[in-house]
Amino acid sequence: MQTTLIPSGGAAIVEFTARVPGNYTLVDHSIFRAFNKGALGTLKVTGLEDRYVYSGKQADTIPGAPIAKTDQVLATIAPPEPGKSTFSTLCASCHQADAKGIPGAFPPLAGSDFLMADKKRSINVVLHGLSGQVTVNGKSFTNMMPPQSQLSDREISDVLTYVRKSFGNHGDAVTESAVASERASKKTAPSF
Repeated sequence: MQTTLIPSGGAAIVEFTARVPGNYTLVDHSIFRAFNKGALGTLKVTGLEDRYVYSGKQADTIPGAPIAKTDQVLATIAPPEPGKSTFSTLCASCHQADAKGIPGAFPPLAGSDFLMADKKRSINVVLHGLSGQVTVNGKSFTNMMPPQSQLSDREISDVLTYVRKSFGNHGDAVTESAVASERASKKTAPSF
């Protein structure tokens, strides 16, 4: 995570090198501008993973303590659960890491009747975004969710499957072919 301060009426040009692949979220930290005015973007970086640079695991060591050899550390790292990384980088900023959302602002995905009721609708919300009022677990939400159509069919199926099987949810998997079918058939955001 990196922050660049830009004063009112100012501008900035930022240059950086991505050393590992992933989806990097660029967001205006004014939540109003980010979600209601579209000051939000995702930079999708592809390429070979370099687990020496970033393994995906936080270090469980005391600062200043000797560090194990890289091959020993890599041997202890379980492969990431499909969809978990996408959830952490794109979804958790609003829906929170525990998927419980923010009351009055962003709906929960944990135990969500809205999410679990209709797989096709969930696919379309991720593909095309969502605006307008929705009711989740008996509570109304009106914030906008930006479309995530830059994600591949596989990434969308993985993240939806991950959420539908985590956080107290007990749903079945979302297939890549179901996402591809919805991407081909729907050209606009769903209305609710």
